[in-house]
Parts: sequence; C-alpha cells; structure tokens
Amino acid sequence: MRRSFARLLALAATTAAIPLASPPTATADVVIGGHPVEISQAPWTVALSSRDRFGGTRAGQFCGGAVVGPSTVLTAAHCLTEDVLGAPPERIPDLKVIVGRAELQSNQGSEIPVRGTWVNPEYNAYTNAGDFALLTLAEPLPQSFVIPMAGAGDPAYEPGTGAAVYGWGDTTGAGDYAKSLRATPVHVLSDALCGKAYPGGAEGTYTADSMLCAGELHGGRDACQGDSGGPLVAQGKLIGVVSWGIGCGLAGSPGVYTRGSYITRALTAGG
Repeated sequence: MRRSFARLLALAATTAAIPLASPPTATADVVIGGHPVEISQAPWTVALSSRDRFGGTRAGQFCGGAVVGPSTVLTAAHCLTEDVLGAPPERIPDLKVIVGRAELQSNQGSEIPVRGTWVNPEYNAYTNAGDFALLTLAEPLPQSFVIPMAGAGDPAYEPGTGAAVYGWGDTTGAGDYAKSLRATPVHVLSDALCGKAYPGGAEGTYTADSMLCAGELHGGRDACQGDSGGPLVAQGKLIGVVSWGIGCGLAGSPGVYTRGSYITRALTAGG
C-alpha cells in the first residue's frame, strides 16, 4: 500500500522473495486488525498474479483489485509500473487476475489472463496523485461480481462512515502475509486530518480532490504491503483503491486511497 511499496515489491521480485520485506517504519507489534472473509461476501475482490515474477508461494499474488465491470478490474497504477513488474505490463505473459478465490493456494474460482492494461497517464509516482489503472480481462465475469462505484457527493465519503478494506497483504506490518482473503474495518477520516498527516514530503502529498483517508485515529487497523490496488468499500459501494501511507496501522499515519469519485471523473473526462 505504501509509497515505499513499489520499491520493496520490485526488490522482492528480483529475488523471488515472498513474503515481501516490511517497511522500516512498521514494527512487529503493529496490529493491522481484520478477519478472514469468504469470497462470496466480496466477489468483486480479486488478486493480481504473476508466478514468473513473484513465485508460486502465494499463487504469484502481488496486488489486489476490484471488479468494476464484467471485463474490467480497477487497481493501483503503481502495481503496474516497470519497477514492480520488471517490464511493461503488456510484456508479462502470465499476468492474470484471480477471481472467486479466498485461499490463494486453493483451486477455488479461476485465473483469467489479462488482455489489456491502461495506466492513468496523470499518475505521479512522486506525489502519488492519480494512482489507478485498469485491466481488461480475456473473458467476462457475471454481473454479480461487479461492485458499483460511489459517485461524487455520496454519503459513503463522509467522515466517520464505517468502511472495510480487503486484501491478502501483510497482517502485522512485519511481513506476515495472509494466505486467505481478509477484511479490515476502518472509518473514513476527514480531509483536514489527512492533510495534517501528509502535508507533503518524501512519502507523498495528500490531495483531497483525488484521495481519501481511512483508518482509526489511534491506529491499529489499516491496509499494508500486498494490499495495494485492493478495494475500500462503504455502504455497498467502492469508495477507494489502496494507494499509499507511512507504515501500517500507525497512529497519526492513516491509509490513503485513490478516491472513487475522482476515478470516475477522470475516466469520464478522458472519454
């Protein structure tokens, strides 16, 4: 999830080391929170996979995603960078999306090849702005897999709203990666609080227009490495995509997500 995530992921990929290393600001006593969930409770949550790049220990999982159309998966732009994949995504022959599967090593669900990718041209790796991308699947999924996106002004974006983030990432901040899908309950936080937490610097800059903050004021519940691109859901709608932050579950450093309404607006403006 973190700004340092792409660098850590790229390093791990070159050595086929899974799980990934934890960030220096995350320690073993960080509790990310959460609980296992059945995939039937969140069929729109998917895993991005490349065994050639990341090995078979976790079925090649390296990021998450959300099904936003029968053939379309939304994820984070930083998941598809050459630093992470070792090459442009179109040159990764075994890039797949794992759907309908909670336990990564099970035979549940299916692994669908990626037919095409599109990375937001406005993505800025230094500020983390515009961190989203789309994957086109080689075969469509049933409409029941699709989660709707909350539009601008939706009450799901209001501070204090209960939400949940889904993924297979680090569960402690110490490299303890989940083998099965987990969900972590969090709350949408105010733009003022997030702007204070991330006023600008080496880790990135919080921009309310395109980003959304979620977590707990005193820390303890958050997304972490390996959850990037995964869905943040509130009131049955997608409100964000796991993007960046400092550490995992640390007080004063909530998770930052690419705002769903910004994604919708950017795609509409782009034609």
